[in-house]
Amino acid sequence: MLRTAMGPAIAAALEDPQVIEVMVNPDGALWLDRLRSGRAPTGVTVSPQDAERIIRLVAAHVRMEVHAGDPVLSAELPETGERFEGLLPPVARAPTFAIRKHARSVIPLPQYVADGVMTQAQADLLRSAVLERKNIVIVGGTSTGKTTLINALLEVIAETRDRVIVLEDTVELRSLSDDHVALRTKPGVATMARLVRSILRLRPDRIIVGEVRGPEALDLLKAWGTGHPGGIASIHGDSARGGLFRFEQLIQEAVVTVPRPLIAEAIDLVVCLEGRGGARRVREIAWVTGLEGQDYRLEPA
Repeated sequence: MLRTAMGPAIAAALEDPQVIEVMVNPDGALWLDRLRSGRAPTGVTVSPQDAERIIRLVAAHVRMEVHAGDPVLSAELPETGERFEGLLPPVARAPTFAIRKHARSVIPLPQYVADGVMTQAQADLLRSAVLERKNIVIVGGTSTGKTTLINALLEVIAETRDRVIVLEDTVELRSLSDDHVALRTKPGVATMARLVRSILRLRPDRIIVGEVRGPEALDLLKAWGTGHPGGIASIHGDSARGGLFRFEQLIQEAVVTVPRPLIAEAIDLVVCLEGRGGARRVREIAWVTGLEGQDYRLEPA
């Protein structure tokens, strides 16, 4: 029923490996975000009735209700698990939704170089940092490719045969390691902070967090800094230094005083991404080498 309601244009987009996001705006316009060309309209219009039907069918699948009194739906599509975000009036003028697709294959670091996303020197640096068990934070805005880059680095980790624990809110990461455990949060059941504290009993060699969004930032840095180096996480920000400041903001959801020495010690390397689609680029890579007064000392890599 859901696939029928979506219609042939959305169904084809979900099957197209170049499409990474499908969006229907309140005016009914169907937009697609493609890996190489970026976001563009399709010329296809989805009626408000069809858009609302799609949102309600997804809600029924996850046994939730969506209506004017509770008009926001965050869920995953049945079977395939793509991330789905739908909104109904009154928060939107008309039904609107976005579908974020999973990466069907891992883009290796050499492909990043071939596509001009990073230089060969940057790729070599990232590969060495992973193998040397440095803690890496990937910073960027929405759709800049943070998750995709983590997947590329997970491919390098797979060569080490380390035991990898992956934590995320929505299943998007693809660990190729033989010995790995993938865990996800569940609203009202298990928060990211609770999972981070719990996994220390699972004997992790490396702790990977898809995106740091809350007070789990403090638990993650404690874990990285106390015998579990070689982790990777992403966080929203527009610069390497901005990513560290964002860690501070999230830690303050758990404690009043920000432990800057812990941040400077636990995080070794910050990678900042910018752009979308074919314009994605590595903006900067910086080593975190300590503190200068109350500020972080960053050295361009």
